[in-house]
Amino acid sequence: MGRVFIAGSINMDVVATADRHPKVGETVAGRQVLYFPGGKGANQAVAASRLGVKTTLIGRLGKDSFGAELRAFLGAQGIDLGSVRDADTHSGTAIITVAESDNTIVVIPGSNALVSADDVADAPLAKGDVAVSQFEIPLPTIAAFFQRARSAGATTLLNPAPAQTMSAELLALVDILVLNETELGFLAGVELSDGDEAATIIDVARQLQAREDQIICVTLGKRGVLALAGRKEFAVSGRAVKAVDTTGAGDCFVGALAAQLAEGVSLRTALAFANAAASISVQRMGAGPSMPTAAEVAAVL
Repeated sequence: MGRVFIAGSINMDVVATADRHPKVGETVAGRQVLYFPGGKGANQAVAASRLGVKTTLIGRLGKDSFGAELRAFLGAQGIDLGSVRDADTHSGTAIITVAESDNTIVVIPGSNALVSADDVADAPLAKGDVAVSQFEIPLPTIAAFFQRARSAGATTLLNPAPAQTMSAELLALVDILVLNETELGFLAGVELSDGDEAATIIDVARQLQAREDQIICVTLGKRGVLALAGRKEFAVSGRAVKAVDTTGAGDCFVGALAAQLAEGVSLRTALAFANAAASISVQRMGAGPSMPTAAEVAAVL
């Protein structure tokens, strides 16, 4: 069995719930304020670890109360935190408003902006492992991490969120790209919406594909997932559930997919499993704490 190594962000999510989102310049009364461990890297690590795969998180935490709480929470999930180092700044923080089952998010990077190539230099990656990253740490750090992973024979998986422009060199280091249709459209320079046909989305993914053997997985929420695997393409159906909080759903998908691939599961089966895991996570509040166990996912498949 392979392992999952995740180089990424660790945040404290400060969540305000309300009946509706405020308009620009407007103040609305909220219902409650909640504090949840989050950050794309941490969320993905929790998802993978709860599914029973040995998971290492690489990142930075501030020397503040959030940092101490986050380290305690992540350690309790069975995640290897030996590569999570301290930084002389505040921990990453996300300010989230949840209303009508949708969310808006403002992320303040803090210590995540200080994750460097030195932090990933000694990751003990090997063939069969899966190296995962996202766009909440510096891109040169991701490139160094993926270069190390590919030289070790590990699989690289990138979740390019929040979307930003990346170099062709970084894209070429990616074995599996996991993104939603908005992020796909941004990276490909094409306008896409959630109502576009599957054929249109696959055509855009093919334009973005950096190598003939590169896999691109486009998550479509309740519509499921579209995959372009080399020259082949296929779809995985979604699951209709009543969403309570969609924060972290994409991270749950990525972490679950990485865990399945580390266990040697086929891509199509891994995508169906990851889709089911994400559908469970949206039925709970919070990001990190909403990640399901393997038994919970198996129960809905």
